[in-house]
Amino acid sequence: MEPTLKGTVALVTGASSGIGAAAATALAAQGAAVALAARRRDRLDTLAAGIRDQGGTALVLESDITDQQQAAGAVERTVAELGRLDTLVNNAGVMLLGPVVGAPLQEWEQMVRLNVLGLLYCAHAAVPHLLAAAGDGPRHVADMVNISSVAGRAARNGSAVYSLTKHGVGAFSESLRQELAGRYVRVSLVEPGATATELASHNRPEVLASIRNQFGQRMEAEDISDAITYIVTRPRHVAVNEMLVRPTEQER
Repeated sequence: MEPTLKGTVALVTGASSGIGAAAATALAAQGAAVALAARRRDRLDTLAAGIRDQGGTALVLESDITDQQQAAGAVERTVAELGRLDTLVNNAGVMLLGPVVGAPLQEWEQMVRLNVLGLLYCAHAAVPHLLAAAGDGPRHVADMVNISSVAGRAARNGSAVYSLTKHGVGAFSESLRQELAGRYVRVSLVEPGATATELASHNRPEVLASIRNQFGQRMEAEDISDAITYIVTRPRHVAVNEMLVRPTEQER
């Protein structure tokens, strides 16, 4: 049997590590040509080489999607160099936790710029191409997968602004899902629980020390890439609107 995504093109943001890198590898294994967007060129080059070694096609896009022109440029380069865009995985994000009182304002701004504006910039640029792919693509369906978090379901002490951004991603995804459903562009939301990635390591040392004991059992990035792959490989008449994935032992 041919790979399910043969003949399609996927763009993954935040592809230099963690869930993004795992998702790009998994989609390539399903036959998609993958465009890899992130700031760390060296990591993207290594990931692309691994995909090519397995017979896949990978395009490296060194870009900072908090810049609207770079975000739009990543989408346009994907289409120009790989021929189309069938799948967008909006994965890039940052999680900076800690109390509101005394928090550095730049951390809040950083989360809003990447988790919200970066995602919106990519979505805005991609939607026309996804609509085109749903109309004339090999599968006659296209996908936008937005990566949120358990924090997009319930706000907790110490995650106020991170939760704000992820609740926003959920609201945007559901509204856009309704708008595009009849045109066979599926908009899906994936909400991971505790996952072993670099995400927590970006916190200030004092915050990292306070949250280290909060995370018990963790999933691997590949567990979430499995969820993404499941979503985008469903037949045309099936849409997975939302998927919440936690480690078995995680209670909240």
